[in-house]
Amino acid sequence: MIKPSHLIAPATLAAAGAATLAYGLSELNNFQLKTYELPLLAPGVLRRGKTSLDILHITDLHMIPGQDKKVQFVHSLDKLDPDLVINTGDNLSDKRAVPWVLDALGPLLNRPGAFVFGTNDYWAPRPVNPITYLLDKKREPSYIDLPWEGMRAAFIERGWQDATHKRLEFKASDVRLALAGVDDPHHNLDDYSQIAGAPNPGADLSIGLLHAPYRRTLDAFESDGYDLAIAGHTHGGQICLPGEHAIVTNSDIDRARANGLHRYGNMWMEVSNGLGTSKYAPVRIFCAPSAALIRVTERH
Repeated sequence: MIKPSHLIAPATLAAAGAATLAYGLSELNNFQLKTYELPLLAPGVLRRGKTSLDILHITDLHMIPGQDKKVQFVHSLDKLDPDLVINTGDNLSDKRAVPWVLDALGPLLNRPGAFVFGTNDYWAPRPVNPITYLLDKKREPSYIDLPWEGMRAAFIERGWQDATHKRLEFKASDVRLALAGVDDPHHNLDDYSQIAGAPNPGADLSIGLLHAPYRRTLDAFESDGYDLAIAGHTHGGQICLPGEHAIVTNSDIDRARANGLHRYGNMWMEVSNGLGTSKYAPVRIFCAPSAALIRVTERH
C-alpha cells in the first residue's frame, strides 16, 4: 500500500532528526588530538637536542561527574610529554565537577602551565534555546556560582600560573616565554589595560591567552606584537557543516577561523574545538571534541 506523500514527509524528517541527534550524541566521546607545527623560534633557541617546544592546549572541558572517558583521554595526554600546558577555561559544567577536573588533568599539573578562566568556570550553565544559539545571540550567565576558587587554588598549588590580567615570564625547556592573559571577553570581564604593552623583547616566544576569541582583545595582542594567541570557547562551532565548517562562532570572530590555526594580522591564532559542551546542549555535529598540540619550531 502506498502511503500519502503528506504522511511520508513528516516521518522522513523525524527519522532524519533522530539519526542526526544520535550521531551528535555519539560524537561527544570521539576525542581527538589536533597537531600543528609553527616555526616561530629563532635559530639556536632550542637546546638539548630538542626539535620543538610542544604546547598542549586544553579548553572547554565542561566537566560533569561521571564523564570517565573524558577523564581518561585528558589523563592520557601526558604521554605526549608537552613542555607547556595551556588551559583557556570553561572547565566546569557542574558544581560537583572540580575533583573530576583535577583527576583528568592529573599528571599534566606537574608540568609548566598557565591558565585563564571562562564564565562557565565562575557560573553554572543554563538551559539553551537552540534557535537562540543558531542565531549566534549572546546569553546572560546564570550567575549561579561554581566552586572555581578551589579549582584555581589547586592549579596554583600544583605549579600552574594564573595568567588572568597578568604578564608572566618563565622558561619551559630553556625557552624564554612571555605570557599575558585576560578574563573572559564573552561577558566583558576582560580588561586589557592591565596587561597592555609589548611583551619583553628578550623573550623567545610571546603568547596571549583568552577564553573567547573576540576581535578587540585579539587586535590588542596583535598590535602589541605577540607571536601567538590561544583561545577556546567556540567549541569549533559545535554544530557544523561537513568539514568542520562552523555555522556560528558564539563570538565576533569570523566563521572561517572558529577552529584551528590561522593568521591574525601579524600574529598566529589557535582556537580549539574544546573537549566538552554545556550539559544542556550535549551534541556535536561534524565537530569532534579535541585538544591541540602546537609544536613550535625554529625558523629556517
